[in-house]
Amino acid sequence: MSDAVRSVLAFDYGLRQIGVAVGNTLLGTTSALPILRARDGVPDWSAVQALVTEWRPDLLVVGEPLNMDDSESELARRAQRFARQLHGRLGLPVEMADERLSSREAKAQAREQGHRGDYQRAPVDSLAAEIILRTWLSQQG
Repeated sequence: MSDAVRSVLAFDYGLRQIGVAVGNTLLGTTSALPILRARDGVPDWSAVQALVTEWRPDLLVVGEPLNMDDSESELARRAQRFARQLHGRLGLPVEMADERLSSREAKAQAREQGHRGDYQRAPVDSLAAEIILRTWLSQQG
């Protein structure tokens, strides 16, 4: 990671919604942001642009949902495509990050905080994005 990278936006890619989190590499802090709705994996690109304009990230991180045996899933291929689209549309560097078990961890954390298990009504995708970002930050340096 370059010393110039200070602000990072992370995405937990999904077909119906995309979790988002922001982090700061100097402080090591992360925060979940509101999810982005998606239709068959395609977000509202103007909403993505608004996030980038607001947070001014130096880098984007996209969770890569690999299978437990390290093979690529169809969703991993779609997440990689989403990452290429982010780079192409926004001109920012994008890194992929292994996100195995991040959704499971997000659900466990949410349950500990009183979540009732209705993940459609109260999604945890942005919490998963925050976990992806925390993991990525811990692997830097």
